[in-house]
Amino acid sequence: MKKIRLAILLMASLGLSTAASAQFIKLPKIGGITLPQPSTKTTTSTGGLSNTEAANGLKEALVQGISKGADQASKQDGFNLNRLIRIPFPPDAQRVATTLRSIGLGSQVDKFELTLNRGAEDAAKSAKPIFISAIKSLTFSDVWGILTGEKDAATNYLKRTTTQQLTVAFQPIIQQSLDKVGATRYYTDLTTRYNKIPLVRPVQTDLNQYATGKAIDGLFTLIAQEEANIRENPVARTTDLLKRVFGRK
Repeated sequence: MKKIRLAILLMASLGLSTAASAQFIKLPKIGGITLPQPSTKTTTSTGGLSNTEAANGLKEALVQGISKGADQASKQDGFNLNRLIRIPFPPDAQRVATTLRSIGLGSQVDKFELTLNRGAEDAAKSAKPIFISAIKSLTFSDVWGILTGEKDAATNYLKRTTTQQLTVAFQPIIQQSLDKVGATRYYTDLTTRYNKIPLVRPVQTDLNQYATGKAIDGLFTLIAQEEANIRENPVARTTDLLKRVFGRK
């Protein structure tokens, strides 16, 4: 019911159509609100709130929520101490970690995993502008789909529209970050030692590709959490516009 109530209140505040010929959706009224069918008009208003203001309010809410997620990821230990997004030793090279731990090199493996997550934290700083750009370009159709969609509709929209951008932007940044924090050196040392062990199958993991993919996955995990928060209790209403859009009862 909370999801339905939120969608109805938000779509009502969007004032999608006030023309006399508007077709109305037969949904229960909440607080005397009757929800109109979607229209591409953006100059009308409902209750003193224009469609443009309401749409901007939604975008502002998403920007705040996503900024919070990106900021969380880019802090020290934002990845490393968050069990939901912490990046482990590459799965296809896990035998390297297991073998090296068994011969007393566990501390080296731990240092590598720490630097791997430090690299992701450093690279996450560049994600926010890409997400914000995607949010600001939301169309009327996008807004409608997010408000009436599933609980992860906004996250899925961002995945569709930003994953390629993020991958292209992240790869050189991840490489620079991995080099800066020593992850590349640690990984090279570990795999070199492992590959010298008699009879083992050599490991050749693309560390940049792995770290880039895991960093992006981690960001979307945090964004999904923020979206759930927005839908349950639409971001902290710290501006007049957010109070007007999300504070309507």
